[in-house]
Amino acid sequence: MIKIIAIIIYFCLFILPAGQELLADQTIWQAGVARVDITPQDTLWLAGYASRLHAAQGTLHRLWAKAVALQDQNGKQAVLITADLLGFPKNIADRITGTCIKKYNLDRSQIILSSSHTHTGPVLRESLYLIYKLNDEHIEKIEEYSEQLIHKIIDLVGAALKARKPARLTAGNGVVRFQVNRRNNEAKGLSVQTDLNGPNDYAVPVLQLRQEEGGLFAAVFGYACHPTVLNDYLWSGDYPGFAQLALEDKYPGITALFFQGCGADQNPLPRRSAGLARQYGRELAAAVERVIEENQDTLQASLKTGFSEINLVFDTPPDRESIKKLATDSTAGFPQVWAKSMLDKIKNQKPLPTSYPYPIQIWQLGDQLIIALGGEVVIDYAITLKRLYGQDAFVMGYCNDVMGYIPSLEILREGGYEGAVAQIVYDLPANWRADIETQIISQVIKLADKLGISLQASNLLSE
Repeated sequence: MIKIIAIIIYFCLFILPAGQELLADQTIWQAGVARVDITPQDTLWLAGYASRLHAAQGTLHRLWAKAVALQDQNGKQAVLITADLLGFPKNIADRITGTCIKKYNLDRSQIILSSSHTHTGPVLRESLYLIYKLNDEHIEKIEEYSEQLIHKIIDLVGAALKARKPARLTAGNGVVRFQVNRRNNEAKGLSVQTDLNGPNDYAVPVLQLRQEEGGLFAAVFGYACHPTVLNDYLWSGDYPGFAQLALEDKYPGITALFFQGCGADQNPLPRRSAGLARQYGRELAAAVERVIEENQDTLQASLKTGFSEINLVFDTPPDRESIKKLATDSTAGFPQVWAKSMLDKIKNQKPLPTSYPYPIQIWQLGDQLIIALGGEVVIDYAITLKRLYGQDAFVMGYCNDVMGYIPSLEILREGGYEGAVAQIVYDLPANWRADIETQIISQVIKLADKLGISLQASNLLSE
């Protein structure tokens, strides 16, 4: 009898409290943040606009790459890198991720490279070279900067992993409405227009990182809208840069990280002044602040990650005779430059590609779903994926590789810049094949299913 009582006492004093502590710890992550200044020290060409005539002339505010490293209760890790860049081209993304996989014992699914798509950041190696007026000296400087950037971001990942400490994560969505669908609304008519046309997604997804005792130390947030308020010659992160600065001023000591959504067909309007960039930055920061100040559900310290590449197929390119004819047409404008590029490839016995490896990535933090897509993704993808997986899902664009525009089937049929012209800008051989949207959405569903993530609207595909 005495032995039985002793066992009961031992259980109550030691085993039960340990079990209670285990249950209480289900929301404790290990999380770290780090940042590195990536403002060019040399005179480089600014990325994003073919109309620019010369290199940068100064700095409106500093450019940053930032990282959040996460580890769940089972020891699984993931790292999100955000950067004030137009986009990570595949050659640079592969170098960064390949080294991080070896150096930090990660796998490809555990690394997301996200660019804000600012048009006042630097040109990177082999990225849209066709549209810029670059000489050999410009290219040499771009090569040097790109190499430095690769090493800086690799070290950044290590710093974020090293900085991990106990933390709690919460997630929520705010709202802000300065994005305008540029395919369906003309900027010059907005002053008299009473209704905006076209699809939009005004959500502001927010992920908070708080110390175990509750203090905020990082906020990751996004918005689906081109950072094209500014087209000048000063380095800046455009409105996302100002939003991050506003949040870091509001909450001293935190790190604010921005990711771009599926905003390829969304512009901030009106635009073209530093005052407007600051205004939109403050508006976005206010939306994030509201989410931070409200109570959000704490995410369980459980992490799932998945990554895959699919071959997006190009439509049939123009025949060689048509390309030759276009290459000699001095009235064709930029298409003539593209045609000459295609002929150079053919002359150098480089077969024109018939497809492109397109990256798709999924994370699930507790019950918070994050879908990361490559390229300049139009808003239709976010709308469709949120119908499938719920309005609280975070849908990111411009991740891991920005190889061109990713139109919906509707936009592909309509043509225009996002549906056709941008293929030339990105030096691609032809438009995407008509099944591009089906391919991408289907692969997201397959990858999510593989991770045990279920559809919330399974009847959508039969509509």
